[in-house]
Amino acid sequence: MFPIIFLLVVIPISFVIFNFIFYIIKGRIKTTEKLFKAFQIWTVVIVPTAFILNADVGVLNDCCTDSALFSPEHRLGIYTLLITYTLFYCVSIFKKSVLPPIVELFINSFLILGLIINVLLCFHIHSMELGLFLWILGNAPIILLLFIELNKNQKLLKRHIEQNELRSTNIIGKLSLSILKLEPIYKYPILTLILVPILIVLSLFLLLFGQKPDSLISAFTETYKHGFSQLDYMCENVECGGHFLCSVGANGHSSIVRPIRYGERHGHKIICNRQLLISNAFEDLVQDNCPKIHNIIRKHYNNVGDLIHKHYDIFNIKLVSDIVYILMKPIELLFLFTLYTVDNQPENRIAIQYLSKNDRQKLSALKIDIAKK
Repeated sequence: MFPIIFLLVVIPISFVIFNFIFYIIKGRIKTTEKLFKAFQIWTVVIVPTAFILNADVGVLNDCCTDSALFSPEHRLGIYTLLITYTLFYCVSIFKKSVLPPIVELFINSFLILGLIINVLLCFHIHSMELGLFLWILGNAPIILLLFIELNKNQKLLKRHIEQNELRSTNIIGKLSLSILKLEPIYKYPILTLILVPILIVLSLFLLLFGQKPDSLISAFTETYKHGFSQLDYMCENVECGGHFLCSVGANGHSSIVRPIRYGERHGHKIICNRQLLISNAFEDLVQDNCPKIHNIIRKHYNNVGDLIHKHYDIFNIKLVSDIVYILMKPIELLFLFTLYTVDNQPENRIAIQYLSKNDRQKLSALKIDIAKK
């Protein structure tokens, strides 16, 4: 595996860094143009495409696995931007001369957009497994190549202006040409501002495909466990591979599922309702009296829990949690009947479920003190 990673990742990034440093010092690329183009296509087109297909396409928002990089409901917008800036980058590296002013304006604007997106992705993926590795060997070389291409376009345009008198016959062309003639310190901020109306038009266009006006932002924020994610709070009551009734108690309408207190499960704070406490008390009873049977039940139940958590977004719907709670009601009554039949103190067993370790120790100490008296 390591030799493959070395060949496909380490060598290309080393090649890009070497040529970037050489370009900064000498003002040109060290290697041949054809070889450099091959590495450009590999780094900016092939590697990101493979990463998106593997890490995002088909992946759902999930608290218990590697969650989607972009919100599944808002992917279309961000994918459109990624594809568009990549296409303009390809046009830029293969063009042999200066194109019409409007086209040049769009090329350079979308190269800057590519820079912005990749910088944002550096922050967004840092919390992923191997996140640092991903942005150093993935986004960083793309950023370097975009800088090279912007600088190359600036030099090509400057040389073309010196050798030819550029003119345009329409207002938009003249405005584009005046912007392109500016020095980078003035031109690049203006090109960045030009992206604003472009993104607004794109957002309006995406409305036709069911996207929301803020889809480009929501693609980052409506995710779990990433840099710009805003849905992490929805995972607070999710115990992966554990009791899915925790999710029901947390996400259902309080008038239906009737939460009664907070509890603690494996160090995580959860919301407890009567159904959850009774179910866990029943499991506790089985574990005390029939440990082998409990192991079999728990093994199969964990498989059910894993399956449910793969589609956890469904349980974010309050109505679904309400229905599950109602369907579980007969089983809850059966558990309660068993507890009252077998256990001498069923309510005590129910009451101590999901208490913290400190609370359990205090209760144990209190029982000893009472016994002494």
